[in-house]
Amino acid sequence: MIKKTPNPIDVFVGSRVRLRRLMVGMSQEALADRLGVTFQQVQKYEKGTNRISASRLQAISEVFRVPPSFFFQDEESAMPSAGAGHETGDVSTFVSSKEGLDLNRAFLKIEDAGVRKSIISLATALSKASAAAAEANERADNAPELRI
Repeated sequence: MIKKTPNPIDVFVGSRVRLRRLMVGMSQEALADRLGVTFQQVQKYEKGTNRISASRLQAISEVFRVPPSFFFQDEESAMPSAGAGHETGDVSTFVSSKEGLDLNRAFLKIEDAGVRKSIISLATALSKASAAAAEANERADNAPELRI
């Protein structure tokens, strides 16, 4: 028997459901209770194993107080593509991690726009410095050996 792979859009929508659930601090069990399904069903929705019907997506939207379009939106575009970019997956993975959620919650509590911009500038500078150091290390590792 051939194992059926989930549609990439179903996987993306499910990952957005999981992301939103984690952002609001809700368990799979709590979401399942609000929807009238089992937590296993919520797991299948989040993995993209089971498709989410339009009426169920509307119910999920109401639970999370977001428009249904939220579950189709990407940071880069309004619609996910079948070959969604690697970086977008990295962002989604990070944002749904404990550290990503903690960072997002703390960042959202900062009301001063100037402080927020400063934090973004700091993070950008640190990432550029880290990338430059990694590139320098790679060049050093690939440099020809000098023998005397």
